[in-house]
Amino acid sequence: MSKPVEEFNAYRSEMNGKLLADNNKIIKRIFNLDTNAYSEGVLDIKTKELLGLVASTVLRCDDCVKYHLQSCYNHGASKEEVMETLSIATLVGGTIVIPHLRRAYEFWEQLELQEG
Repeated sequence: MSKPVEEFNAYRSEMNGKLLADNNKIIKRIFNLDTNAYSEGVLDIKTKELLGLVASTVLRCDDCVKYHLQSCYNHGASKEEVMETLSIATLVGGTIVIPHLRRAYEFWEQLELQEG
């Protein structure tokens, strides 16, 4: 696994563990709702993750973009599917999301390096 991907996953895991260990009922329910929203339903998981990628890009949340990119990758999304999804996000979000588009592309490249 590439170092940027490893670092992102380690930080996310550590901090999620701390947040959930605090035993805040509202935070736990939000995390649970998020998990359930992206599970298999009428829409398959890959489609839901691509939708999450659009929303995260438009909202300009780099951590969320990375999370959804990795989930898209893990659920078999192709680079072409991801780039088309990001192009829609850029259209909807406008030019202000271009820096996030750059970082998303860079993170996708890191995900692809895992194959080597």
